[in-house]
Amino acid sequence: MTNNTPSLMPTDASIITTYRCQMRCKMCDIWKHPSDQESEITPKELEILPALKFINITGGEPFIRQDLDEIVEVAFSKAPRVVISTSGWHTDRIIALAEKQPYIGIRVSIEGLAEKNDELRGRTDGFERGLRSLHTLKEMGIKDIGFGITVSNKNSADMLQLYDLSKNLQMEFATAAFHNSYYFHKDDNIITNKDEVINNFHELIERLMRENHPKSWFRAFFNLGLINYIRDGKRMLPCEAGTANFFIDPEGEVYPCNGLEERYWKESMGNIRNASDFEEIWLSKQAQKVRNQVRTCPKNCWMVGTAAPVMKKYIKHPAMWVAKNKIKSLLRRPICIDNIPQFDVGQDPKQGDLREPLSTPIQRSTEKETT
Repeated sequence: MTNNTPSLMPTDASIITTYRCQMRCKMCDIWKHPSDQESEITPKELEILPALKFINITGGEPFIRQDLDEIVEVAFSKAPRVVISTSGWHTDRIIALAEKQPYIGIRVSIEGLAEKNDELRGRTDGFERGLRSLHTLKEMGIKDIGFGITVSNKNSADMLQLYDLSKNLQMEFATAAFHNSYYFHKDDNIITNKDEVINNFHELIERLMRENHPKSWFRAFFNLGLINYIRDGKRMLPCEAGTANFFIDPEGEVYPCNGLEERYWKESMGNIRNASDFEEIWLSKQAQKVRNQVRTCPKNCWMVGTAAPVMKKYIKHPAMWVAKNKIKSLLRRPICIDNIPQFDVGQDPKQGDLREPLSTPIQRSTEKETT
């Protein structure tokens, strides 16, 4: 059995700087539940973070924060790579920050071509603004830039055109399948036209495997995991959220991931405002309790924040899949998406079993007493 007690400190962190957002996305109601600006974590409070390899700054919309440049300064003092996830709406603020921090990474969320993006993100000119931000960053010489799509029932065909656009612009391209989360305030983000969406992901995998870059081949493996998620399969590799990575919410709570739902479970590892150093949280009994809950979490999420660390940790499994299917691609044979592998690395069989959520506090209390 694997042991989720960390022998080392985490390597990756995501900072949810705010729940405020100017977009009106169909897959996320965060804009209806904004955080209180006065209660949001400050750059000074984030100095408690340990040394890391990677920090993602997200929201809400991070560029709503007037002190975002100070947050970025703290982040770069803790990690060599910092990437901001944004709608790309605030072009002037994005460019101003990049002028101060030329090594910053920027990922713009784009949900399709112009008409589809603006429909799904609820704001006219969202596509145009996002693309303008990226073009300007590229002209400035900013290297770590790109965009990503969250695939839902309405935009998987546009995903393939966005992939082609990213290649033409020589920018990074990331994918996700929409899901539910406590801070999205949604419980109906479920892909229903599965065949269409899976076929488009399959085509994306074929195109990625035809590229000459190993990074693209491992992205194909990641997208295979999205197909598996859409089919309600157990994860190819286990979730070890709260071991290599963590999330901090706008009020300083440290969570293992951003896919928690109160109807299943939601528990903090601790709050940075109540600790003298990060180890106090990370090595606490409460943090270990949360890791144990992750081990038996019924959800089968497959998101880059929790998939990437285990792909790296158990690299031989994705590497073997990549080697086998790169040969297929070179021989112009189709990549098989049936019988998707699930690799046994000692994970708890309860994890990702999609059992029904507990609907009431009484049920949750009863289960805790009997386990």
